[in-house]
Amino acid sequence: MRDSQSITPGGLTTKDFAIATAMNVLWGLNIVAAKMAVDLIAPVTAALLRQAIVLLVCITALRIIRGKMLALTALGLLSGCAFYVAVNLSLAISDNVSALAIAGQLGVPFSLILAVIVFRERIRWPRIAGILLSFAGVVLLVFDPAAANEIPGIALTAIASAIWACCSLIQRSLRGVPVLTIYAWVGFWGTAGLLPIALHWEPATMRDLGSIPLAALAWVAFSAIGSTVAGQGAMSWLLQRHPVNLVTPLTLAAPVVSVVVAAFWFGTPVTWLMAAGGGIAMLGVSIVALRSASRTNLDGGEKR
Repeated sequence: MRDSQSITPGGLTTKDFAIATAMNVLWGLNIVAAKMAVDLIAPVTAALLRQAIVLLVCITALRIIRGKMLALTALGLLSGCAFYVAVNLSLAISDNVSALAIAGQLGVPFSLILAVIVFRERIRWPRIAGILLSFAGVVLLVFDPAAANEIPGIALTAIASAIWACCSLIQRSLRGVPVLTIYAWVGFWGTAGLLPIALHWEPATMRDLGSIPLAALAWVAFSAIGSTVAGQGAMSWLLQRHPVNLVTPLTLAAPVVSVVVAAFWFGTPVTWLMAAGGGIAMLGVSIVALRSASRTNLDGGEKR
């Protein structure tokens, strides 16, 4: 029960922080699983198999929710289909995935920009500066020889971050909908949307689905169950209970875990320029997230 938890001034409980910690670890580790999956299979087919597993795991929770189907459909097509097309293509064409992890931090400033556009939220110079620093840190990667060849992948990751920001706003309208039901629909629409794309773009891989190695399927299964069902499910659970601006600071550790894990697993270099870009981007994201959380607490709710 919420009243039995230790509650912080911002309204977050120890249970919330424990769930957020697990979420960050799963998302951080997922960069290895996702990269291995797209290398061993094909990017869109790997995404399709991931969403099919999500649907299989959550299918018993698939049901019509009156008044929420438009939001569930939009979330499913964006989060289950468009997001993974962008993410998996970026991983497939990139070698230095640590650079992609840094670019993935743009989800937080994109969320604020959307809040300004959609909810007419007013922002002052500290958060404007945070947005500019976030983008400046990612742009700095372009001048790093170790990451300069990853510009197409970084651009796709930025697109995926914008899609993620849209999804975070949609999830706020799904209060009261069980998390498993949300991700049953994400799996359903993700599978439905990715199937024709995979058949069109990767017909050879789709014909040879039966010959995919078990090791490759294990990487996909980790992404599906660990990152999507458990990780994104945790994010959805938190967003149903707290404003977006209070939850987004809890995601700040994920890109740090991703950079460290990717550098260790793949042996990709983390140069001083990449570290500087990542630090600047993280500083900007932290300013945006923490200032937004502070403003939410002062206003007593989500500022709109």
